[in-house]
Formats: sequence, C-alpha cells, structure tokens
Amino acid sequence: MNDIRLTALSRGGGCGCKVASNVLGQMLEKLPIQKVFPNLLVGIGDNDDAAVYYLNEQQAIIATTDFFMPIVDDPYEFGRIAATNALSDIYAMGGRPILALAVVGMPINKLSMSTIQQILAGGVSVCDMAGIPLAGGHSIETTEPIYGLVALGLVHPCKVKRNDRAQIDDVLILGKPLGIGILSAALKNDLLSDIGYHQMIKYTTQLNSVGSILGNLNGIHAMTDITGFGLVGHLLEVCKGSNLGAEIIFNDIPLIETAVELALQGISTGGGNKNWINYKSSLEIDGKLTESQRVLLCDPQTSGGLLVTCATSSVENVLNIFRMNGFDCVRQIGRMRAGNCTVKLKN
Repeated sequence: MNDIRLTALSRGGGCGCKVASNVLGQMLEKLPIQKVFPNLLVGIGDNDDAAVYYLNEQQAIIATTDFFMPIVDDPYEFGRIAATNALSDIYAMGGRPILALAVVGMPINKLSMSTIQQILAGGVSVCDMAGIPLAGGHSIETTEPIYGLVALGLVHPCKVKRNDRAQIDDVLILGKPLGIGILSAALKNDLLSDIGYHQMIKYTTQLNSVGSILGNLNGIHAMTDITGFGLVGHLLEVCKGSNLGAEIIFNDIPLIETAVELALQGISTGGGNKNWINYKSSLEIDGKLTESQRVLLCDPQTSGGLLVTCATSSVENVLNIFRMNGFDCVRQIGRMRAGNCTVKLKN
C-alpha cells in the first residue's frame, strides 16, 4: 500500500480542529443539570484545561483527553506532537502525569500498517520522555487519521493551578512563541521551508513539564496553555474566569520568525479566522492592528506554551525556571488589570 500524505486525509490539523468556542458553548448549554460532587474541584463548568478530583489531603487526580487529525505528514512526528499536546493539560494544572491511554482512529484502507505503527510509536516515545506508561487505549476505524491521549496526573489539592485565579497587577508570562498554526498551513500547501519545519517540530514536541515545577510556586496565581483558541482566546478565558481585564504588548510577545514572515505573505488558518470573529469584540486596540498581527494573535496553537499570571515579586524566579528547563523564548508579555473581561492590546 502506497500511503498518501497524512495532512491530505484531513480537513484540519492539530488544535486547529477544535470546535469554535461559540459553537462549543451552544453544544453544552442544554446539558442536564448534574448533581453536585463535593470532591470535584474543577469540572465541566469551569472552562479549564482538565478536570480535577480530590482524593485525600495530599492528592487530587487530574484527568484530561486531547486528540486531533494530522498537523504533519511524518507519522512518527504526528504521534509525538499529539501526545505532547495531550500531556500539556496536566502540566497546565500544575500537576505531573502518571498514566496515559491512546485514542486511535485510523482509515485502515488508506494507511499502511507501518505508518499506523509509527504514529503509535511516536506517542509512546513522548510518554517515555515524560516518565509514564502508555498503558492501553481504544481504537476505531475512521475516514480521517485521529490520534491523541487520555492522560491522568496527580497534584496537591492546594496547589492546583486553575485558569480563573488571576489577580490585579499579575504579570503575564508566555513560555513558547506563537505561530504554529501558520506553519502548519504553509506545510499543507508546500510553502514551508526546512527551517520553518524544524521550528514547528521543536516547539510542538517540547513537553510543558516545567508546569509541574511552577505548580509549587505560591506566587503563580493562574496558569493555562495556549492551544486552539490562540493567545487572545485563552487569555480571555483567564479574564472571564477571574473577572478581570488584561493588557498585552504585541512587541513583547515571542513569535516564531518564519511564522511572522509567512503571516506577512498572507498565510493564515481557518481556525484563526474563526477565533478573530469570536474574540474581536473583546479586544481594545491601542493604535493600529496590522493584518499579520491579527493573524498571529488569533493563530491556533498546537502544543503551545504555558501562559502564567504571577505576582510581580515572582517574575524573575518564574522566568529563570522556564529558562533552566529549556524555554529560551519565554517572555513577559503584559499584565492583568481591573476591567470588564477585555484584552487591551498595545504595540
């Protein structure tokens, strides 16, 4: 069997596959009212990265799942990216992963067994890197390739890092540069350079394991990871959950250089355009916002960086922890402010 390009088998790829936030809200609004579970610390109504369930005075379990269609054509790298992305939600809650299960959907009549095996092997390699077993999973036959993980982790109940606990004057810190969605769009259209491809693999397979360390810092008040809703969308979730506004400076945001060049050439994603439609009314723009800036701010990230809000006194410590753990592009990008759940953008 001669395999075709993985990205040619899917309509979207990576976290750009996410259902738009407004559509997701409509899907969930008619859910029956559930009974109260006192041990459920973070649940479906919290718009956070994972569920958290209290076990005892020392432990709470974190549970999450994430899966998507191919963002690259290399099957092994697809498996690695999907697994890295899934584990990120554990780290974003300040926890450490302990176990993963594979979620697998494959077009058996279109892909060779060798290709499917490489996808699964990529996932195993990331679990090995995280020091956890990939202990099982579930597979179905589908028309598009789908891969991801169910991930479980542990965290101290008093050290859960939610996305709705930001405080006024907290500093905003971003761990990875933006631009993955733009790179993936260029790849799908044969417009991505070798340098751009290597940047894409580098950042999407970098585990956000630093989150387990950051979870122990009292100076960090809120944490999330930047994925399909882009920087603006996920920051607005922090704002709405915390009942605050935010102010970010575009020139301080870390960006993948190749993605900036592609954005200036007009490369964007459908997911990014949806994000702009959904979030533009919550943006206050101080000055002029160029088209390329708009594209980058709303670009859906796959396995994106951690976004941290922390006290001013903790900034240098947080930045140093990121850097010591290999996040050389980490930047201070703005701060939280009193306001009506909007993001003010400055150049």
